[in-house]
Amino acid sequence: MIEVNRQGEVWIFAEQEDGKLSDVPLELMSKGRELADKLSVPLAAVLLAADGGDMPAALIAQGADKVYVVIDERLGHYQAAGYGHVLCSLIEQHTPQIFLYGATPIGRDLAPTVASAMKCGLTADCTDLQIGDHKPAGSDEVHKNLLLQIRPAFGGNIIATIVNFDRWPQMATVREGVMPLGEPDTARSGEIVECAANLDGVQLPLEIIESHRREKAVNLKASRIIVAGGAGVGSKDNFQLIWDLAHCLGAAVGGSRAAIDLGFVDHDHQIGQTGTTVRPALYIACGISGAVQHAAGMSEAGKILAINTDADAPIMGLAHFGIVGDLNVVIPKMIKIIRSGAGVEQAAQQVADA
Repeated sequence: MIEVNRQGEVWIFAEQEDGKLSDVPLELMSKGRELADKLSVPLAAVLLAADGGDMPAALIAQGADKVYVVIDERLGHYQAAGYGHVLCSLIEQHTPQIFLYGATPIGRDLAPTVASAMKCGLTADCTDLQIGDHKPAGSDEVHKNLLLQIRPAFGGNIIATIVNFDRWPQMATVREGVMPLGEPDTARSGEIVECAANLDGVQLPLEIIESHRREKAVNLKASRIIVAGGAGVGSKDNFQLIWDLAHCLGAAVGGSRAAIDLGFVDHDHQIGQTGTTVRPALYIACGISGAVQHAAGMSEAGKILAINTDADAPIMGLAHFGIVGDLNVVIPKMIKIIRSGAGVEQAAQQVADA
């Protein structure tokens, strides 16, 4: 454990693969910028790679005041031992007060490795981060400007706020897609700090012989319109209705966890707390009840249209427009009206009025 530095920087782990930054650190930069400004401290990104390329400049354009760059060919592929050693060394040297990681496979492995070594706390899968004060139970002391780490708990049935007031850096992993991606500003300037890896003597037990990557079947995060189906669709054969409506609109197809568990659609299409978080302009929820776990992944959509036989389903409380009816009847009618030249809202209104 390092001594608490309440004036330390806010850090973002700049996860990269094959010389390309992942989406989540870029998303985290806007939230990191907000936190750093509130604390009046610099925002820094930490980049470990075999070749930095233009990644430091991209991080500065996204909001970093400083980028700690560690270049070593042994950092070309992620290994917890090497990455953890480098990050712990940097933390000991520069004592940040906050260190954020994406809740990716790498982040979920690396963050607890570092937290364990530094004997500091870690909150996993946060959906929001704020700065606030905390008064520990049984104490008269109020700790100012702590990181409030907000995440669903107990299966998404409650929202917990977690604080770490005495074992720093305050560390959290943040789910992909929950932070909006800010616009890069290429006119920004920042400091690039080159650091040594100091990996001599560190055991790196894995040798990467070949790397094979399967591309996802769908890019839900980039989709402006999503048509999603849930358990209420009824069967995999019936899920073809979701595909038909999506094709009609040029939309992506999504599914609730229940639909994925039932085998209606592949896991790549899952939206929700344990799937992808999306922010489309339009989200059409068909046969989805709207449980908290699903709502966590789509409630920030620009407009939500819900089709459900239950007028009291939770999804109806989230929807901007709801149609109470059998999706086997509603969807074919909507497709017919849309193909005649009507917009989605007009089609939905006509079906609802029928």
